[in-house]
Amino acid sequence: MRLVRRRRRVLLIAAAAMLVALLVISAPWGWTEISAHGHVHAEADAPSADVAIVLGTEVTVDGTPSPRLAGRLETAAALVKAGKARVVLVSGDSNGGSGDEPTAMAAYLTRLGVDARRIVTDPYGLDTYDTCIRARDVYGVTRALVVTQSYHVSRAVTLCRHVGIDAEGVVSRCHCPTTLLVEKSVRDYFAGGKAAWDAIRNRPPAVLSPPDPAVQQALQNA
Repeated sequence: MRLVRRRRRVLLIAAAAMLVALLVISAPWGWTEISAHGHVHAEADAPSADVAIVLGTEVTVDGTPSPRLAGRLETAAALVKAGKARVVLVSGDSNGGSGDEPTAMAAYLTRLGVDARRIVTDPYGLDTYDTCIRARDVYGVTRALVVTQSYHVSRAVTLCRHVGIDAEGVVSRCHCPTTLLVEKSVRDYFAGGKAAWDAIRNRPPAVLSPPDPAVQQALQNA
């Protein structure tokens, strides 16, 4: 009888420990979802803002956007054509493992009919947090539409709003198989921890740059 009770106690302790661990792991993800609540929109229902920020991701071996990135850019181009955004800030890693993301993004937008004078490239948006803080500090963005896929949009909106940008998320198109969306959703669930840690310590961007008037100049040309 004592052995049975002891086993039950061990199982209860183990279950409680697992529950606590799950809550700790889930807390950052919950923070991003709650903070972004009410600030995420479908493309058709997107509000208006002077600037649309498109977050980068990998390009293909021939230097063109991957299907996920192409979906983000197509949504941004549609927002410009609908008059919901005047300028597009494309932010990514110019020296990424797959290639020069911002250059590929800008070229694709021009092929979609976006005037090159309305496109600004940030070559040092090395991750989502860096994109947000550089949009604020380097390019002077105070309000923006943040364009990315559904699995990523809450984290991106939360981080941009955390650094002081009045950000509204727009769920982008995604030419992606369901398996990839599931994989990226799981990855983003755990990425919430890094996002929260970056926000708590107000991490500076990996690359510091002086103020750049490119966005304001593009707005004057729009």
